[in-house]
Order: sequence, then C-alpha cells, then structure tokens
Amino acid sequence: MRNRVVITGLGVVAPNAVGLPAFREAIQQGRSGITFHQELADLKFSCQIGGIPPITETDKKQYFTDLQLQQLNSSGVIYGVMAGMEAWRHAGLPVATDEPDWESGIVFGTGLLGIEKIRESVYKIDQGQVRRLGSTAVVQTMVSGVSAYLGGMIGCGNQLTANSSACSTGTEALLMAYERIAFGSATRMLAGSCNDHGPYLWGGFDAMRVLPYQYNQSPDRASRPLSASASGFVPGSGAGALVLESLESALERNATIYAEVRGGHVNSGGQRGGGSMTAPNAAAVQRCIQKAVEQAGIQPDDIDLIDGHLTATLKDPDEVRGWVNALGRSGSEFPYINSLKSMVGHCLSAAGSIECVAAVLELHEGFIYPSMNCEDLHPAITDLIDPSRIPQQCIQKPVNVVAKANFGFGDVNACVILTNYQIQTAHANE
Repeated sequence: MRNRVVITGLGVVAPNAVGLPAFREAIQQGRSGITFHQELADLKFSCQIGGIPPITETDKKQYFTDLQLQQLNSSGVIYGVMAGMEAWRHAGLPVATDEPDWESGIVFGTGLLGIEKIRESVYKIDQGQVRRLGSTAVVQTMVSGVSAYLGGMIGCGNQLTANSSACSTGTEALLMAYERIAFGSATRMLAGSCNDHGPYLWGGFDAMRVLPYQYNQSPDRASRPLSASASGFVPGSGAGALVLESLESALERNATIYAEVRGGHVNSGGQRGGGSMTAPNAAAVQRCIQKAVEQAGIQPDDIDLIDGHLTATLKDPDEVRGWVNALGRSGSEFPYINSLKSMVGHCLSAAGSIECVAAVLELHEGFIYPSMNCEDLHPAITDLIDPSRIPQQCIQKPVNVVAKANFGFGDVNACVILTNYQIQTAHANE
C-alpha cells in the first residue's frame, strides 16, 4: 500500500518574479517577465528577448556568503539554491545539525548547468591556465551540482540526485520524489529543477529558428501559446522547488498542506509514430495522460484544470488534441487550460517545476491564472474546445484537481495529477 504524499513547501525564481508572494501576484495579474536583451542584439541573434529572473545582490546574500558569490558564476546554481531553500523554509522544516537527516532527500534536475563556467574553463585551459579554474569549477558544472549544494545546506541523508529529461525534467523530478515517499524509502523530498540563461545556451534554439523574432520591440507580446499568431517559444530561465512529504509526517508536525500528489506517469514515444527528437509521438502523449489519471485513481471528468506544456509553437493544437483524445472531453465539457509560458517564456529544464509551483498555488488558493497573448485563438484549437475554457483574465474559483504535464526533446513525457487535500479528505470520509 502506498503512502499518501502531500506538498508542504514551495519556492520559485521565475522571470516575472522572485519568491513566492511576488510570483503569486504576478501570475494572477498576468504579468510578463520577458524583456529585451542588448547582449543578444550585439551577438546578432534573431530573437533578442528572453526571460531572466530579476534577482538582486540582496536576494543572493540571503542564501550565499560573500565568498561563495565571488566564486559562483553559474546562474542555474544560484536559481536552484534560492528556490530550494525557499521551499524548505516555506515548509517550516529545520536544517540538520550534528547528524544527517536520514529521512530527507533531494531530486533536483537541470539540462546543462554552469554554461558560463564551462566557457570560462575552455578559455583558461586553452591558454594553459588550468590552475586558475578555481575550486568550484566541478560543482558548478556537474548536473547534480544544485542537489549537492542544497544537500549540504540542509543536511540531507537520504537520496541526493539529479535528473535531466529536457522540458519534462521538473515534472519528472516531482514524480521521482513522490515515488520515493509513496513506497517508504523517504519521509521528505525536495524536488525541483533549474536552468541557466544566456546566449551560449539559447544560441542553439535561435539557430534552429524556433524562437520568435518579430517581437524584439514588444517582448511582453512575444510568448503566445494557443494563439493563431504564435511564431515560436521565448527562451526563459529560473528554478522551481517543492517539498513533498508523507501525509503522516505532515499531520504529525501540523504543517500546512498545499496539495496532494495523487500520482502520475512518465514515458517516451520512442521517436516512432510521428515522434522525433523534437516532436512528440501523439500516441505516447495520450498514453502518458491516461496512465497518470489511472494511477491517480480519478476519472477524466474530475479534472478541473490542465496546466499545459503549450510552448507557442505549431504543436499547441496537437497538444490540445492529445488532451481531448486522452480525456474524452471536448467543447464546453473540456477542463480549463492555461499556459504559464505566456508570462515567463519556456524555462527549458526549469519549466516543469516552476509551472508545478503555479499549479499548486491555483489549487490551494482557488484561482486560475490567465493565458496571455491568445486573443486570436488558433482555429484548430477552437474547433476542439470552447474558447471559454481558455481564461484570458484571472478567474477566482475553487480548483480541486489539476493535471500538469510537460513534453520534451527526445520524445519524453511526464504528467502528474495534483489535488486539493481538503477536498480529497472530505471525499475519503464520505
């Protein structure tokens, strides 16, 4: 029998806000964090905009010493540590002192960590200056670097690891943490993901011509999920983090419970059946959603809201079609659906975790944030679902069940079902 798993802490570093209170306000107001960057223009990028979290030196000093900041030039490490420690503190959990906390672990994923440090290292090594790399070169560039930093700060004695599955990384990390608690291998897990920013990471996407170039003078209009005029995703960066805990532990310490993780599914389309390195296999997407619903023990009609992947590319109508087919719901019977990427861009490996934080806030506080820049809804989407199911202004209403999914390069998929804990408890007692 599986342990019930709940979420008791949240942390976020996003392009439109740093920290949970500011992020909540930003997503309710539909505030964009996408801005123009002169550096990209100077380097002759076609897309000269992106989402970079507005962190300050004061923000950093809440989590790092002056010496650490002198050595750190990996934005991903900074974002991940800030989000992770905010989530841990938000959960009201202490850090270990003399003895490791054997029941607490971390799964914190990323795509490519420390790209600026890697660039610096290449130049120094080529110049024969290997001894000037510094003592933090390895931990700033290894994929598990954020888990290592956080593990030492918290004193975790359980599993300490990182995952990397492109755009599905954050949602997959949450499910990995969920399974560890559900099957009794840990009591608490800090789950999350992060992503660096900058030209050396975003350049490959610009070269692929999958980024929009028409909105360099109006960046807040550029990210257009679900829109007929969508012309590519806007690159973003940041980190999201969630503390997962067994229900028994959360109740014992009288913790605030923000949501329950009911289950989920991770799979791959094998780059078959229309799937490729950059395009999803539609059958695999539908199977991932259906298996997530099945494992969660709910019915498709129970879902109130879909927090979609929805990147503002030609694949948005295909994604909506996948949800329609997987759930057997269409027209006005379809759940509400939104996309955080309309405000923050596509935060790559950080996307899933930042979006999971937003989904939990919607559940706990009873609102549905708006999908921005989709006043011209794609006709292939409105042929499938009623336009009213895509909120363009914040809606205040109870939300009991959210399906959150991400689909990534390599034809990989992850879907998690999150529920309102109070509602589920009421049903359990009927």
